[in-house]
Amino acid sequence: MANNRSSNSLLVPQCNAALDQMKYEVAREIGVSIPQDGYYGMMATRDAGALGGNITRRLVQMAEMQLAGRASR
Repeated sequence: MANNRSSNSLLVPQCNAALDQMKYEVAREIGVSIPQDGYYGMMATRDAGALGGNITRRLVQMAEMQLAGRASR
């Protein structure tokens, strides 16, 4: 069994920049400030959860739209 327990590795590493951009867009929309130094330890748990939840919601919407587009073909 691997010692690395992180399950949030990207399946497509090239999408890292797009996900970062989405993170900043969503944070701006919900009024959460992202630390410039990259340390999230001082961020409120509520804000981090809201940010992650909204990003997940947007990713699911995008996937549903792609699947709906394939189904209509």
